[in-house]
Amino acid sequence: MTDDQNHITIEPGKRGGKPCIRSMRITVYDVLEWLASGMSETEILEDYPELTQDDIRACLAFAADREHRLSTIAPA
Repeated sequence: MTDDQNHITIEPGKRGGKPCIRSMRITVYDVLEWLASGMSETEILEDYPELTQDDIRACLAFAADREHRLSTIAPA
């Protein structure tokens, strides 16, 4: 599994403090939105050659971890 800490960065002055990929201006949300709209990993990598397959997997891992943390603190 990819260690998303090496791929996901949060900087207060960049993209409103949203989680970004390796200090670029591409956010985790951007990648998740592209995947949700039906873009394949290959299409994303062709359109954004600065990204890697590990970056995309780190976005998925980051989102899964965030969802897991939210579900464990939500009231029953």
